[in-house]
Amino acid sequence: MAKFEMADLLDLMIEEGASDLHLPCFSPPVLRLHGEMTPLDTEAMGPEDTEYLMKSITSEANQQKLQQDGTVDFGFAYGEKCRFRVSAFKAKGNIAMVLRIIPNDKLTIEQLGLPPSIKDVLFRPRGLILVTGPTGSGKSTTLASMIDTINSEKHDHIITIEDPIEFYHEHRTSVVTQREVHSDVPSFADAIRRALRQDPDIILVGEMRDNETIGAAITAAETGHLVFGTLHTTGAAETIDRIIDSFPTTQQAQVRTQLASCLECVISQVLLKRIDKKGRVAAFEIMIATPSIRALIRDGKTFRITSDIQTGAKYGMNTLDTHLLQLYNDGKIMYGDLITKAKDPEGVIQNIRQQMQEGGGKK
Repeated sequence: MAKFEMADLLDLMIEEGASDLHLPCFSPPVLRLHGEMTPLDTEAMGPEDTEYLMKSITSEANQQKLQQDGTVDFGFAYGEKCRFRVSAFKAKGNIAMVLRIIPNDKLTIEQLGLPPSIKDVLFRPRGLILVTGPTGSGKSTTLASMIDTINSEKHDHIITIEDPIEFYHEHRTSVVTQREVHSDVPSFADAIRRALRQDPDIILVGEMRDNETIGAAITAAETGHLVFGTLHTTGAAETIDRIIDSFPTTQQAQVRTQLASCLECVISQVLLKRIDKKGRVAAFEIMIATPSIRALIRDGKTFRITSDIQTGAKYGMNTLDTHLLQLYNDGKIMYGDLITKAKDPEGVIQNIRQQMQEGGGKK
C-alpha cells in the first residue's frame, strides 16, 4: 500500500491555504504556506513514492514526454474544488513535482487592491497591457481577474493562449476561447498569428518569452486588438527596456516606435507575507501610457519614466515603492520585506524618517 496518496495531499493543501505543494525525492512533502516552505511532519518519500504520485495525476502522453524531455508541465481539475498547475521533472534521475493551486473563484480587481484606474484601461478598444513580476508574484491571478471583469461586462470575443491553461473561464456576456500551447497550437507566436483570423477583440498571451512572440503581440495590439501579456520583470521602465533589448539592434528603433504607440499600461507586482492576518498581499507599480511617457519610450529615455509615474497620481499611477510604503504604514507588511522588495531602499528609509519627524509615520 502506498505511503502517500495525492488526494490526501491536495486536500491538506486546500485546507491549510497553501499556494504550492513540493514533492521532492528523499524528503517529506513540503507546502508553501504564506510564502514560506513548510515540510510536513511525515517520513521522507522514496523514488517509488514520487513516481506513484506522479502517475496518479499524469496522462500517458505526459508521462512519455517526462521520460523523453526530463520535464513536463500541465494542468488538471481536482473535482469541483479547484485546478492545479503541475511541473513534473527529473532530478538526479528521480521523479519530483511541484503543484500550484489555481482557485475556481477569481478575485475582483478591488479585492486584489488595484486602483479604479485599471478598470478604465480594460475598456479601451485596443493596445497592449502588460502584467509583470517575478515567478509566483500573482500575475496569473491578476490577469484572470481582468479577463473575468471583461467577460462579465463586455460583449467581446476573448482568446487566451496559455502553457498550460490555468484559470478556466465560462462564456458570460463574452465568448472565451482558451488555447493551450503544445496541445491546441504549436507555439505562442503561432497562436497569436492564428488568433488574428478568429475574429478576436481581446487576446491574452500567457507568456511573452521571445522576440517572435513579443513582435506578434505588438502587431496584434497595433491592428486594433486589446492584448494582455506577461513578462518576468519588475518595474515599468525595466519592462520596456527588456522588450526593446530582446530585438536585434537594427530593429530596436522600430520596436520603440511601435511600443510608444500601442502600449497602454504596465502593472508590475510583487507578493509579500501579511502580518495583520493570514495570507499574502500584492504591491503594485502602475504605469499608464500618457503622451509624456509615450514620448519617453519613443526617444529612448526610459530612465525618466519612474519620475513620470511618481508625479502621475492623477492618472492612477504609483511607483512600487510608494505602494510598499503604504502597505507598511497600514501595518500589513514587515519592515524587512519593505526594504528587500523596494527598488530604492535608501529612498524608502529616508521617507520613513521624514514621516516620523512629521509625526505621521509608523513608529
